[in-house]
Amino acid sequence: MLSIIFFLLLFGILHVMFIPRENQTQLKLTALQWSLTTLTATIVLWVTFDGEGQFQGLKIIEWIPTIVGIWSSGTVVFAVDGISVFFLILTAILIPICILISWNSIKFLLKEFLLCLLVLEILLMGVFLILDLLLFYILFEGILIPMFLIIGVWGSREEKVLASYYFFFYTLIGSVLMLLGIFMLYSNTGTTDYQTLCGLKLNGDVQKWVFMGFFVSLAIKIPKIPFHIWLPLAHVEAPVAGSVMLAGVLLKLGGYGFIRFSWPLFPEASEYFAPLIQTLSLFAIIYASLTTCRQVDFKRIIAYSSVAHMGLVTLGIFTHTIQGLVSAIFLMLAHGFVSSALFIIVTLLYERHHTRLVKYYRGITITMPIFSIIMLLMILANIAVPLSCNFVGEFLSLLAAFEYSFIVGGLASLGIILGAAYSLYLYNRVCFGNSSNFIFFSRDLNRREFYALFPLIFLVYLTGVYPSVLIDTIKSSVIFQETHTYQLWGA
Repeated sequence: MLSIIFFLLLFGILHVMFIPRENQTQLKLTALQWSLTTLTATIVLWVTFDGEGQFQGLKIIEWIPTIVGIWSSGTVVFAVDGISVFFLILTAILIPICILISWNSIKFLLKEFLLCLLVLEILLMGVFLILDLLLFYILFEGILIPMFLIIGVWGSREEKVLASYYFFFYTLIGSVLMLLGIFMLYSNTGTTDYQTLCGLKLNGDVQKWVFMGFFVSLAIKIPKIPFHIWLPLAHVEAPVAGSVMLAGVLLKLGGYGFIRFSWPLFPEASEYFAPLIQTLSLFAIIYASLTTCRQVDFKRIIAYSSVAHMGLVTLGIFTHTIQGLVSAIFLMLAHGFVSSALFIIVTLLYERHHTRLVKYYRGITITMPIFSIIMLLMILANIAVPLSCNFVGEFLSLLAAFEYSFIVGGLASLGIILGAAYSLYLYNRVCFGNSSNFIFFSRDLNRREFYALFPLIFLVYLTGVYPSVLIDTIKSSVIFQETHTYQLWGA
């Protein structure tokens, strides 16, 4: 199935490349069909997953013969487990939604835009499947290129080029430290193969230095305060597809990297730095929530709320408990659904009224009732109302935090209160009251816009009502990973 997924994406890219750029409808339909086919393949991969926790579906590719001893076998290994399989599905869901929601908003270079989305998808699939640290770094950095183009070329406002460079150089410079860590790891072990490294005991000092290189790179990507400066500007200037992919998947690369590498490869360093990271996580939750309360731009509100939610994710990860790790993965998936839907909702208002300033909106419920209902469902999910997926993720994360430290759990709970404050105020300000004098001719959602939002709404409340559909598979892989680490280190 891994081979089928990659071949489907490659065929889709080639098919779009050979369609004349004048046939815009055919370009959009072709890209949508191939992305939906890829989504079907990833769902089949999940259905055939046996849920035992180990890596499955190993695909070994004879790539390059030995180069200075890095790949002694000359092979590249792709595999999937219960941690990565849902990130594959999340990526595959969001790409067709991005195509649908951008159907009429991309006015120039449509062919190149669709190719950027499909290339971004195949690179993200590779990141979640690769089992070699050096190749993980290459794919991790390769994602910057299509995202740089999406923000810089198809961005919506004057500062789009500045935002694209902020995004590119922040993440590129931070990732150089990861590359140095990988080189240091290779010089001490002679390999960059993930499965081999998981079976080796590293010196404590080596662990700390390599961990710091990985931490800075992944903290920028997640993003963690004080490495978050690029995020609000990138979100505000990006087109809707760029905002959806940034919030939905790219922010999750940092959390995925922490779960995949920090504890299995550097357990001593993870324990050593856990208090510092917990402190930064609490600061992110409280500071980002307070900053969100004073924003006046729709997209900045959602962008800063994402920083707060990702702080709760790292809080769960570095409790180093099964419960905390499961909650972090579940919360990342939940945030991928909810924040993506909120960015789409904001863009639908912007396309109608050409402003993202909250003060110009009021009484949207009168003219856009369907839109108002959908926005209410997503706002409630964003504040973790029971029966939504965010409730499950945040409840488990706070439970793990309270078990780690009562003070940590209590401070983290402030984020829930502040989140409810800015979310409910935003909805009340936009949707209720008399109609604004600045807003005219509001039309409700059309079918295309509703179809783009419906899968996200359905998944948010399906996984909230029936979370075991995700948790059982996630837990089996987390337990397998933790058990292997404990056995190796004699803990």
